[in-house]
Amino acid sequence: MKTIAVLPAGSVSDEAARHFFGGEEHKWKHHRLISDVFLSTVNGISDYSIIPIENTIEGSVSLHMDWLVHEVDLPIQAEWVYPSIQNLIGRKSELSGEAGELDYSRIKKVISHPVAIAQCLQFLRTHLPHAVTEHVSSTAEGVRIVQNNPNAGWAAIGTMTAASNEGLDVVASEITDHDNNYTRFLLVGSEPYTARQSNKMKTSILITLPEDYPGALHQVLAAFAWRKINLTRIESRPTKKKLGNYYFFIDIDMALDTVLLPAAIQEIEAIGCQVRVLGSYPSFADYKKG
Repeated sequence: MKTIAVLPAGSVSDEAARHFFGGEEHKWKHHRLISDVFLSTVNGISDYSIIPIENTIEGSVSLHMDWLVHEVDLPIQAEWVYPSIQNLIGRKSELSGEAGELDYSRIKKVISHPVAIAQCLQFLRTHLPHAVTEHVSSTAEGVRIVQNNPNAGWAAIGTMTAASNEGLDVVASEITDHDNNYTRFLLVGSEPYTARQSNKMKTSILITLPEDYPGALHQVLAAFAWRKINLTRIESRPTKKKLGNYYFFIDIDMALDTVLLPAAIQEIEAIGCQVRVLGSYPSFADYKKG
């Protein structure tokens, strides 16, 4: 039985985690902080970690990317694109008017992870412009705080699973600003992933350009372009070594052992670029709301 490190029970990460392994039995180890999720696998406490890395609305989760690149050396073994469905959670008895309808004026504070709050800004501006927002480590943590503070006029943004776990009500469902809100999760660890098969493979690499080579980025992209290799994502992040020095995080719509990709990497290395392969892995997606 494998042990999987993940953010708290009831978080979107926790919901997505179940899909990586289907019906297989595993031991789940929940952590409040993403650093503890990573370190659990680094220290051999768990076999894999599940990391939210990118969101439709908010883009990349920079803190998690930096951990993956700078703090740990855990290969990517799989990815899953999962719908992030956020809800307003609290106690209906506390937040309802005399006729039983939700009375937004009774909500003084909304608590959640900063990414979840950012996904629901339009809803908050429309219905709760008076309410204070408070950031916590996960959506599940926000729901737990609301559960522990009755009659405070507090609500949380989180999943239906978290509401059920804490015995709270979904007072407003699907409050995300966009219907196509999805989060990309990575499964990282040293052991190859074998629980499921996919006909779609991706490869993630990290490229650091030589400082004294004008036009290096153009040549990097050209190495992929003339071979008609599709890049699904390219993003720059600071190397943290020198101001103005960046690495490029690139996702490639192709397995590493495909004929064209190793040749492209060799061409990129030939101009003095450093290339680090973060993983070549199966990609899964769940585009059905649930």
